[in-house]
Amino acid sequence: MRLEGLHHITMITGDAQANVAFYADVLGLRLVKKTVNFDQPDAYHLYYGDEQGSPGSILTWFEFAGAAPGRPGAGMIHRIELGVAGEAALDFWAQRLAEHGHAADRVAPDALRFADYDGLDLALVVAQGNPPLRAEHPEIPGDFAITGVERVRAYAPDDPAREEPLLAETLGFAPQGGGAYRLQGEHRRVDLRYDPAP
Repeated sequence: MRLEGLHHITMITGDAQANVAFYADVLGLRLVKKTVNFDQPDAYHLYYGDEQGSPGSILTWFEFAGAAPGRPGAGMIHRIELGVAGEAALDFWAQRLAEHGHAADRVAPDALRFADYDGLDLALVVAQGNPPLRAEHPEIPGDFAITGVERVRAYAPDDPAREEPLLAETLGFAPQGGGAYRLQGEHRRVDLRYDPAP
């Protein structure tokens, strides 16, 4: 088996309306579809992405109304990094997020970090070679739109070396050194990086 890339990442939200307001209205992602969690049909399943709902652009959420914000631990993803075209886009996003009441930090010349209302850690980073997967939004110029998922960061498990056979040999991620792995598909790539657990 050889994976060709990332289709989507799924999270949990405590408030579907706030989720749509943030990801569709503020970030400008397209609400591709709304279904239910087929294992628990009373919970919504919300999908966001580019105009076509292309693999590599998709983020999804299950709504469990009133769920408390989570706290990631060892082995869990703690940040999702989404691509933008360049540093000018990061300036645009810093201003747009501030106008909508979301604090953002320029943690590097090519990265802007912020959180959603559920406390999910997000970053916008200058994309590195992936073809753009953009949604159209009337308030967001195409040159500044989010271009897809670039990287996910996870807290390292107790023994990160134990993960390498699964990631490299079974799933086809290429080790990049220092706890970083890359999955290169025919059209897109996605990076996974382990950070020390808190």
